[in-house]
Amino acid sequence: MANLGQSHAVHALYNDHQGWLHGWLRSKLGNTWDAADLVHDTFVKVLLKDEWSFIREPRAYLTTIAHGLMVNSLRRKDLERAYLEAIAHLPEDEYPSPETRALVLETLIDIDIMLDGLAPNVRHAFLLLQLEGLRHAEIAERLGVSVSSVRQYIAKAIQHCVLRHHD
Repeated sequence: MANLGQSHAVHALYNDHQGWLHGWLRSKLGNTWDAADLVHDTFVKVLLKDEWSFIREPRAYLTTIAHGLMVNSLRRKDLERAYLEAIAHLPEDEYPSPETRALVLETLIDIDIMLDGLAPNVRHAFLLLQLEGLRHAEIAERLGVSVSSVRQYIAKAIQHCVLRHHD
C-alpha cells in the first residue's frame, strides 16, 4: 500500500496529466469511452509499479504505458472480430453459448500473448503444426523453406512459449 507521500505524488501525476493523456488516446482511438478506459488502466498500472516515484518525463512514461495497453486492446478487438466472423456462418443450433464464446476468446487472447514476439515464419510454422496438424515437410512446402528450418522454427516457438509461461 502506498504511503501518504506516494499517494500525494500519484494524485499530482494524475491531476497534471490525465486530461492530456485522455486527449492523446482519444485522438488515436477515435472515441472518448475507450480512451477513458485506457487512461484508467494506465494509472492503475502506474500505481502497481514500484519505480513510479522516479519518473523524470511523466508524459513519455505515461505514453509508453498507454501505447502498450492500446495496442493490446486493439489486438484483442481484432481477435474477437475474427472469431465472431469465423462462427457467424454456423447454424443456430451449433452456435456457441455466450459462456463458450467468452472462454474461447479468452483462450485465443492467451495464445496470442504467448506467441507475441515470435518472428512471422516461426509463429506461422508453429500454428500450422498445432492447429492444422501439418507435418514438418508440409509446413516447409507451404512456407517455402527447408524441413530443417521448420524444425528450428518449431523449437524456437516451443522455447519461447515455455519462457513466456514462466514469466
